[in-house]
Amino acid sequence: MGKKDNKSGGGGGSKDAGKGGKGGKGKGGGGDDSGGKQQKGAQSINVRHILCNKMGEAEKAIERLQNGESFNTVAMEMSQDKARSGGSLGWKTKGSLLPEFEKVAYELPTSTTNKPSWGMAKTSEGYHVIMVEGRK
Repeated sequence: MGKKDNKSGGGGGSKDAGKGGKGGKGKGGGGDDSGGKQQKGAQSINVRHILCNKMGEAEKAIERLQNGESFNTVAMEMSQDKARSGGSLGWKTKGSLLPEFEKVAYELPTSTTNKPSWGMAKTSEGYHVIMVEGRK
């Protein structure tokens, strides 16, 4: 996993994701307690997101993350979903999220809000910049 951005509206990708690539991985960050390997057996995840109405807004959020801002700060200032501070959705079980969101979220490694690994998904609600804090 590299340290490049993830601009795909379809669910993440590599440094070429802005050109239509697919994947599900975003920026590599420290604090990944899974050793860089995805835990396929997880039945629930502790997830955060930044919800944007437009792709351009999501790209601005990603740019801020790339510049070292914490996920919490960017989420509080930019997310259209103000229900929880820092974009936290809490613990979600498999099958409880929108399919496009869930596909990306379960492929992401765990990370911290100060050094997030993120992915992007487009759903009926908008564009989500997603990070996962924990798995069980």
